[in-house]
Amino acid sequence: MTTARVIGGGPAGLMAAEVLARAGVSVTVHERMPSPGRKFLLAGHGGLNLTHSEDRDRFVTRYGRSADRIAPMLVAFGPDDLREWCAGLGEPTFVGSSGRVFPEAFRATPLFRAWLARLDELGVRIERRTFWSGWAGGAADAGNGSPGSADALLVTDADGVTTEVTSDVTIFALGGASWPHLGSDGGWVGPFAELGVQVTPLRAANVGVRVEWSQIFAERFAGTPLKNVSLTVRGPRGTSLNAPVRGDAMLTKTGIEGGPVYASGGAIREALDAAALNTAARCVVEVDLRPDLTVDQLAERLQHRRPKDSASNWLRRAIGLDPAAIGLLREAGGGQLPGDAAAMAALVKAVPVVVTGTMPIDRAISTAGGIAWSEVDEHLMLRRLPGTFVAGEMLDWEAPTGGYLLQASFSTGVVAARGALAWLEAAAAG
Repeated sequence: MTTARVIGGGPAGLMAAEVLARAGVSVTVHERMPSPGRKFLLAGHGGLNLTHSEDRDRFVTRYGRSADRIAPMLVAFGPDDLREWCAGLGEPTFVGSSGRVFPEAFRATPLFRAWLARLDELGVRIERRTFWSGWAGGAADAGNGSPGSADALLVTDADGVTTEVTSDVTIFALGGASWPHLGSDGGWVGPFAELGVQVTPLRAANVGVRVEWSQIFAERFAGTPLKNVSLTVRGPRGTSLNAPVRGDAMLTKTGIEGGPVYASGGAIREALDAAALNTAARCVVEVDLRPDLTVDQLAERLQHRRPKDSASNWLRRAIGLDPAAIGLLREAGGGQLPGDAAAMAALVKAVPVVVTGTMPIDRAISTAGGIAWSEVDEHLMLRRLPGTFVAGEMLDWEAPTGGYLLQASFSTGVVAARGALAWLEAAAAG
């Protein structure tokens, strides 16, 4: 019987396992944790955002520089396919007010239990507390294409016993490096690099950024949201590095986080990299506190200041700013606020916040970087290792939160599995 091994029991790996098993392949999944899908379950603890309902053209743009490579994956298994798959597990989905898609049970647990039951019915074997520890004979032999070497893996169990295992195809879905306590620690990077595979360094994505707030500001406003703002990242010469991103941000003691910050992550890293090379440069994130109003509209409203109004009352009455927004204006001005309506309007539309870095990768929701697209073919098979495929966050792509991360993980899992089936069929025919 044809056999496959899937390394990693997250969404990408389990989806690949299901596709393979449905085609009659005997599948073994190796999961280093006591149970699979731990990141999936944790992500869905407060509501499992599976995908998004926006149109395909806009959806694809969420993947930035990797949009052209992710686009065919979304054709192979897109948001509608994912929703149909959920319904097949007895968990129909609904679209929230923001366009995000959730299972009707809202949380991840019912869906995941149904999925594991289906995998069990399909005969998928999940080897818990076992992890991949390299190729038999080492990376050099694995890459030479000799019979047996590409498929011979070393698997280590909880007792530290390492066993050599083989299969007809292998799919790696080991994730990035943002959840080390749940098994995604990026430990695969070294062995793949030794094989000669180009791996873009893993970096924190969908993560908060560091800002050196004054002590007074940090103590007063940490944990306070900035509602309905827009963020733009400025490059070394003041050019915009991204389109404005709207949403609610959250002030923290050490910086700022939230949806618009996460969605601006690539541009923020670009600006930080430029600043690292040029000590005169800074990464500046401009916060538009009133994105629905123009500078002229704000200036007009700010013209009518009562003589006895304090600056805070003026801003609250005229343009509806809350204390956190007013505090951010003061922070940007070193404690001072412009008294002129035009100057104040300009500041409200572009409050400069100097970002000094991102939070550590182990505090990130996901990672950027991974195996370069040039290292895999259109079926996600490693060019250096025929019969071995890669899926999920191991590949060099990133996306903001909102359902885009899980969707691409599922989609690449499907594509890798279908590619493995095509490779098996071609091998059998040849």
